[in-house]
Amino acid sequence: MRISELIIRVIDCFYIKPVRALMPLQVFRYAVCGGVTYMLFDPLCYFLFYNFIVAHRYFDLGFVVISPHIAAMVLVFPFTFFVGFWLNRYVTFRQSPIGAGTQLLRYLLSVAGSILLTYAGLKFFVELCGVWPTPAKVLTTLLTTVYSFLAAKYFTFPA
Repeated sequence: MRISELIIRVIDCFYIKPVRALMPLQVFRYAVCGGVTYMLFDPLCYFLFYNFIVAHRYFDLGFVVISPHIAAMVLVFPFTFFVGFWLNRYVTFRQSPIGAGTQLLRYLLSVAGSILLTYAGLKFFVELCGVWPTPAKVLTTLLTTVYSFLAAKYFTFPA
C-alpha cells in the first residue's frame, strides 16, 4: 500500500456522520491535509530550524541582515511547500490528469497568490478598516483558505 493510500484511509476514518452533513469528502481531506501541514508540520519544523539550525543567530548576507525568525521562516518554506503540494496532489486532488510539473508550477503561483492575498488582507483590515491585527489575521486566513481551495480545485489540480 502506498503512503498516500494509507493517509487517505486514516483521514476517511474521521469522516463520520456529523462531518458528512457539513462538507463533502474532498473539502474534508483538504482541511485535514492543510491543518496537518500548517498547524503541526510547519510549526514543528519552524521550532527545530529556529532553535537548532538557525540557533537564534542573525545572518549578514552583505546587502541585508536577516533576523533569526525570518531566516527560520525562509528555510522552512520549501519543506512546507512541498509537503503541501504532495498532500494536495496525492491525497486531496487525486483525479487531476495534469502532469506533476505543470501542477507544481500552478501550485507555486497559487501559493504566491495566497501570500499576496494575506498581505493585502492584513493591510486592508488593519490599516483601512481599523480591525485589530489578530481578528484581521483570522478573517484574512478564512478568505485565503477559500481562495486556496478554489485555486487548487479549479486551477492547480482540476479534474
